[in-house]
Amino acid sequence: MARGWESKAVEAQIEIAETRLGSNKAQRTPVELEKSRLRESLLMSRHRVLQDLQQSTNPRYRKMLNDALAHLEAKLAQLD
Repeated sequence: MARGWESKAVEAQIEIAETRLGSNKAQRTPVELEKSRLRESLLMSRHRVLQDLQQSTNPRYRKMLNDALAHLEAKLAQLD
């Protein structure tokens, strides 16, 4: 079964990312890797909160999301 162009594009992106990460892995310490993973996780959470905030109309839920966003941004600031 032939693969579509989307599968090939995704595969190419994965290979590029692995190549980029592979060259940096040898130079980074375990502490730096953990810090990088934590930062990526916080950024993904922040992105999700921002998306939810854009779609939310409930004032109480919006307040909760704004509080969560402030918390995530504070954590990100601590990492830098």
